[in-house]
Amino acid sequence: MDKVKLYKSSKEPEIYYYFNAKGEKLWMYRHKFYDEAGKRQEKKKSSFKTEKAAVKALLEVKAATLRGETKHIVNESMTIGEWLDTWLEMNQKKWKLSTSEYRKMIVDNHLKKLLGHYRLQKLDRATYQRAFINVLEDKLQPYTLKQIHGLFKIAINAAVEEEILARNRFTKVVIKDEDDTKTSNKFLTPVELNKLLSTAKETEDISHYSFLLVAAYTGMRRGEALGLQWKNIDFKNHTITIERTRDKFGARTPKTKNSYRTILVDSIVIEQLKKYKTWYKKVCLQYGIKYSSDLFIFINSYGEPVHDQTFYMMLKRVQLVAKLVDEDGSPKISLHGLRHTHATILLNNGQNVKVIAERLGNTPNMVMNTYGHVMKELEQESVTVFSESLATGAKSGAN
Repeated sequence: MDKVKLYKSSKEPEIYYYFNAKGEKLWMYRHKFYDEAGKRQEKKKSSFKTEKAAVKALLEVKAATLRGETKHIVNESMTIGEWLDTWLEMNQKKWKLSTSEYRKMIVDNHLKKLLGHYRLQKLDRATYQRAFINVLEDKLQPYTLKQIHGLFKIAINAAVEEEILARNRFTKVVIKDEDDTKTSNKFLTPVELNKLLSTAKETEDISHYSFLLVAAYTGMRRGEALGLQWKNIDFKNHTITIERTRDKFGARTPKTKNSYRTILVDSIVIEQLKKYKTWYKKVCLQYGIKYSSDLFIFINSYGEPVHDQTFYMMLKRVQLVAKLVDEDGSPKISLHGLRHTHATILLNNGQNVKVIAERLGNTPNMVMNTYGHVMKELEQESVTVFSESLATGAKSGAN
């Protein structure tokens, strides 16, 4: 552009025309303004086919500068990747180290790889859905994808606050729910759960079985189980304290304030964890790992913390062996289904909703919304029990 001779328009002093290598007459604008820091800037854009189009674009830029939207103009060429790097750097000292590392991992491994080359101000929702969400839906679990999308929205909101973007276009993006068609709300009966656990005990190693037992007997989220450390187990008082969650991106604070909780557990769980701890210490000794109460509980036979994908595969494997499958031969439940199973068994046995909510790290309303179908069944059962009781009383009191 610098080597091309420019000719001023007779209508507007900041509009020029020039001839490209093909001899075509094209138009451009060059607008000078002062940014928020009082520094002189120039915004220019070329390749307009008509003078009218160039004038229209210039007027839009002038209007933006009059509204004080100079950041929007100066950063028009900024890419998604450049903004994400800036955002991470801006907040590095504000976030916890674990949060900073977790977010950088998501940015580097997913967001920048697929979106980094797009212009920040040009990326629209349809392109984001097609080029990012749809691509990752085939590779990641819905829960993980929702976390990544949530982080992207936080970064975009920050760009809005910095006045680089006018608004967040990505608030109504559609992501499929976890196991939406098969296992999202499914659960096992007490008989089926016993079969699952006994099969796991016979066919899986002690780490896999212990994880499954803890998840089934507590109803905790898979990330919460993966985040457990030995200091969270109170063998004397039979309790497990949840104060972090962990996935393949690392450990961090729990999902909500309600997620911080201490759960009372059965002696079956405590005795199993005692046996498992003995095995655990042997593995640590074998691989030169110094045992500490800060170590994550669930490890593989090499002493490495296990990630959720390992347990996904284990649960599928155990269900296939135990023949706990749907009509199409697929496993009946997901890992989250163990949480549904725990809650449903408690509800079916008449446990108080508030107590169940505290155990799950939810609110009573969340429990009512999630397990409304079970509540309706219990309501119908209570009506039947009441009617039968009155019928029995009427018969016994008859002359």
